[in-house]
Amino acid sequence: MLNLTREIPARFLYHSHHLISVSGLHRKSETEFKIMTATAQLQQTSFIHRYFRLAENQTTVKQELLGGLTTFVTMAYIVVVNPQILAQAGVPPDGVVFATCVSAAVATLVMGLYANYPIALAPGMSLNAYFTYSVCLNMHVPWRTALGVVFFSGAIFLVLTVTRLREQIVNGIPECLKHSTAAGIGMFIAFVGLRNAKLVVANSATFVALGNFSDREVQTACIGLVLTIVLMARRVHAAILIGVFATTLLGIWRGISNWPSAIFAMPNPSATFLQLDFRGASHLGLLEIAFAFLFVDLFDNVGTLVGVCEQGGFVKDGKIPRVGKALVADAVGTMFGALTGTSTVTSYIESAAGVAAGARTGLGNILIAALFLLATFCSPLATAIPAFATAPALILVGALMTQSIARIEWREFTEALPAFITTLATPLTFSIATGLSLGLICYTVVKAAAGKFREVSVLIWVLTALFILRYIYLAAE
Repeated sequence: MLNLTREIPARFLYHSHHLISVSGLHRKSETEFKIMTATAQLQQTSFIHRYFRLAENQTTVKQELLGGLTTFVTMAYIVVVNPQILAQAGVPPDGVVFATCVSAAVATLVMGLYANYPIALAPGMSLNAYFTYSVCLNMHVPWRTALGVVFFSGAIFLVLTVTRLREQIVNGIPECLKHSTAAGIGMFIAFVGLRNAKLVVANSATFVALGNFSDREVQTACIGLVLTIVLMARRVHAAILIGVFATTLLGIWRGISNWPSAIFAMPNPSATFLQLDFRGASHLGLLEIAFAFLFVDLFDNVGTLVGVCEQGGFVKDGKIPRVGKALVADAVGTMFGALTGTSTVTSYIESAAGVAAGARTGLGNILIAALFLLATFCSPLATAIPAFATAPALILVGALMTQSIARIEWREFTEALPAFITTLATPLTFSIATGLSLGLICYTVVKAAAGKFREVSVLIWVLTALFILRYIYLAAE
């Protein structure tokens, strides 16, 4: 038998042994590296699972991210609609794009990381309309002063949440006024949309009248409205956003709007960042506006939280766990939004689309926040959207908000009349505060007349007295 050791030179054996040893060490190092990487990934994954309680909520990272993406696509229309609305109040649209995206990102992150709920936040569609048309245009309040009022309302909201006075306020406001306020706001927003589409125009004899269908803007808005309705009926998640862009493209094709100068640009926060007027906002005459912002934000948030949490199965024993933390996110977002240059930030009911897609924790909020931050570079695209293109979005969002009107006890006169007054007065006076104040006064009067004094809380008596004094003061001016 051949002796290989004797036949192979010793020098070759030495080098071969050395090569084999190095190769073994290399394989050993590579294996150790893979083990260390896997361990690090496992620790990281374990941290994410522990922090967001994925196993407890029976969800996965993939499912959460999918839900977050769905929510963002559904509510991304606010990036183009909000600047268009606030620009009518004189707020620089480039700054509003930055403020909208950054405030939405911050508030959504707080909601996800602090409250661990799959609920996204952004400037509210009802409150941006109130900010522009009622406060700035109708009451002639400068937009910088209005931003200061928004900041104060956010600060008050934060104090109420931390001290738990919020729960007493929520419990003290009658259900009929909660539902009718939401419905009145919906009609208010829809009316603004009809006006922007020129479907409703001023008339000296009848106050309002039907617009002229020979106007190409009216035609284009109607086509966009029909398209968006079809998409929403087909349950397309990005229906409103697609409708806005499709209507804009149709307007460009018909020569009634222009292509944007660019698609992307560096954010321009200086136009609105820290431009709020605290001194002007501290005027006593603006307390009613602050209350309107506070009230609408309060109940809009509660309604959204209840709706989304019921769909996701988060409600336990009739209560929402960690509701205080969830409302902190709204207050922080509102204050941050006012500092950067936008109206009140609130929870979005569109988050229900993400919950339907599988989101159960705040993990997906990280993706939503990242996408909002990326959207800050799209200001040229957002500011090029014409008013007639966003009109269908306003009309349909308003229609969705009026759903709460079905919860009012219309057969009970003492409940139906205050609700009717609130719902009717809000769009007709172009003021949420006026609709709410008239509804509160009517509620107190009709309940007292019916001998139902126990159904009127101390809070309602106090607010009614304040609102009556307010109208006496206005009459004396």
